[in-house]
Amino acid sequence: MAPVDARAPAGRRWRVLVVEDDEPIARLISEYLGAEGFEVDVAPDGELGVARARAWEPDVLVLDLMLPGIDGIEVCRQVRGFSDTYVIMLTARTDELDRVIGLSVGADDYLAKPFSPRELAARVRAMLRRPRSPDTGAPGRVFGDLVIDVAGREVSVAGDRIELTRTEFDILDTLSSRPRAVLARRALLEAVWGEDWFGDDHVIDVHVGNLRRKLGDDPAESRYVRTVRGVGYRMGGAS
Repeated sequence: MAPVDARAPAGRRWRVLVVEDDEPIARLISEYLGAEGFEVDVAPDGELGVARARAWEPDVLVLDLMLPGIDGIEVCRQVRGFSDTYVIMLTARTDELDRVIGLSVGADDYLAKPFSPRELAARVRAMLRRPRSPDTGAPGRVFGDLVIDVAGREVSVAGDRIELTRTEFDILDTLSSRPRAVLARRALLEAVWGEDWFGDDHVIDVHVGNLRRKLGDDPAESRYVRTVRGVGYRMGGAS
């Protein structure tokens, strides 16, 4: 497989910060991603991971769930306070609840251990192919009290600004761009993560749940994001 195009918009290589306390795993990830053309740094615990993420401003954060000191969930929570970097969380195969919690605090994706470095590199590449710059010509969209400023990547409900993660905004942007269409989980995943994304389709359900909670959108009422049972999701409340 050819190395990823390592040129980031700022004219530097894409940066990947690996927060992993298992030294052999951290070294394997670092060496593989380095060979793929990424600039890689490693932090061995949660506190150093947060500090390095703040100082280095990585494009992708590969974050182990189980860390000494503060765990990966708290690291993700703290990083989301100052950065919208993509976060891929590494979890044990049995930690389903922790995966859900990780996505709830702002992780974009997760990968269960054991994994191949090739699979991780594919996930990183898929993240970086997602659009990072707003479409400055895109109009705003209104769904009842919900206003989506596509160009500014800002969302408000009844005049109150709502803080969304990049993935949550991308899902809302995708749904609102086709307000009368019902989008299946796989269609949403391909639109947001890319056609070559692979993994659990139900990851989209967790992100939609987080999005609804932040918008104050009770699933029973579905003012903004509606579930079409057995199919997927669509927007509601267009005006």
